[in-house]
Amino acid sequence: MKIRISILLSILIFSIVGCNNAIKNNPTAPFVWEGANIYFLLTDRFNNADPINDVNFDRTKETGELRGFKGGDIKGITEKIKEGYFTDLGINAIWFTPVVEQGHGNVDEGTGITYGYHGYWAKDWTALDPNFGTTEDLHELVKTAHANGIRIVLDGVINHTSPITDADPVWPEDWVRTEPNCNYKNYESTVSCNLVEGLPDIKTESNEDVNLPIQLIEKWKSEGRYKQEMKELDAFFERTKYPRAPKYYIIKWLTDYITEFGVDGYRADTVKHIEESVWEDFKRECDYAFAQWKKDNPTKVLDDNDFYLVGEVYNYVISKGQIYDYDGGVVKTNFFENGFNSLINFEFKYDATKNYEAIFSKYSNLLNNDLKGYGVLNYVTSHDDGAPLDKQRTKPFESATKLLLSPGTSQVYYGDEFARNLIIDGAIGDATLRSMMDWTHYNINKKELIILDHWQKLGKFRRDHPAVGAGVHKMISESPYVFKRTFSKGSYSDTVMVGLGLPKEKKTLDVSKVFKNGITLHDTYSDSYAKVIDGKITIQSNYTIVLLEAFNN
Repeated sequence: MKIRISILLSILIFSIVGCNNAIKNNPTAPFVWEGANIYFLLTDRFNNADPINDVNFDRTKETGELRGFKGGDIKGITEKIKEGYFTDLGINAIWFTPVVEQGHGNVDEGTGITYGYHGYWAKDWTALDPNFGTTEDLHELVKTAHANGIRIVLDGVINHTSPITDADPVWPEDWVRTEPNCNYKNYESTVSCNLVEGLPDIKTESNEDVNLPIQLIEKWKSEGRYKQEMKELDAFFERTKYPRAPKYYIIKWLTDYITEFGVDGYRADTVKHIEESVWEDFKRECDYAFAQWKKDNPTKVLDDNDFYLVGEVYNYVISKGQIYDYDGGVVKTNFFENGFNSLINFEFKYDATKNYEAIFSKYSNLLNNDLKGYGVLNYVTSHDDGAPLDKQRTKPFESATKLLLSPGTSQVYYGDEFARNLIIDGAIGDATLRSMMDWTHYNINKKELIILDHWQKLGKFRRDHPAVGAGVHKMISESPYVFKRTFSKGSYSDTVMVGLGLPKEKKTLDVSKVFKNGITLHDTYSDSYAKVIDGKITIQSNYTIVLLEAFNN
């Protein structure tokens, strides 16, 4: 549903007034994944820019609440990039749920009929699902994102196929297992098993040559692309010398999206349910594909960053450093040593109940010591965490402040920025976390836009200053609470200073430990300027936050 022009103008005016300089990107700041501000969205639930593609494969049955396709598509993401929505929010990377072709049929898990709207039920990794869009749409998305300084992270599934339905028959036994279901008692019952009944598990441990599933062969032939797909597979296996095992077919299909579209990263799904060596192989082929794309598209290369791989190792916590424990510690796995740049941090929502200094100092210490060279992805809400930090949405300002000012990479889940409702009547389980973005609901007088303004200011400060997420934290004073962050990479250095819980109106801060006398500082939160005199500055604003950067005329 497209936003009305009048509402869009109101939002833009609200965003721009009072923060003219704050919304500008720092042109000299390098992009670093360790401090990025990533926006995560369900492709089907974000924005419907092309209603013509809303129904495909006769997916017309009445579903459980929020368990069917709602129309969001790739074009909808591109539309919001062009409108400047992500730029205004300080987002410099977008991760969206898988867009490969989903199972055509449906299942009923006791929650009502469910289709693969979420993208995690792959039927054909080599094709886009028409509900999400076309290859032309994805090319346009990546092109538009890159033109706006935004990286694109796809969501990759290797663990399982789509569920078994009349329309989606099970793949051959040398490809998948259909039992037992995982019980997580040990390593084997976490890895060599089905996540849920009826969701066939890819035999990722296998190194045996297998033929393609007959249903895939027939599908490709009917679409007129069987010979081309086989030619590409032959070339892949000739180059890599991998056996024609199930995992390597899927790795080939997923890395094709890098070679063709130039995406910048993958979020890997269900990581702990697959042997860690598979991820090492996946990252190797991602790196190869990314290097090949850069070689073939020299004018489109954004920077010299490596390909980004972040993993969903369910229940990984930053306190464990590089280690994830299976079997209560009997089996210890280091996923960072098996290809991952970063892991999703399931501990942040608990740490976010603590005071600012407890969070910031802990994360800075871990990321600059045990995890140095790697990263974590922090979140307050997500698509499958039924116990997020603030499910009732009573603390949207505090949630933003803690997430966006914490060391590490931040994940803004779609709608966090204006407290999208996470409790939907009739929705069962994770469906309640996945409502459609309502672009027509908000106007200039709404509380949601005040919340949005807060997320925008913090997000842009994080985006423009790598020191915020990737720097070293140091508290300057406990009361009032003031801290600095410093970051350097090559010839680039960045220093910022932040004050939280300050008095409204006039506030005087000692900045002598961070900034020199005589320079002008810019508080990007209030868009105020102050000169450092005798080691101090005075800011006049109605806010309790200051976000200080050195101002260069």
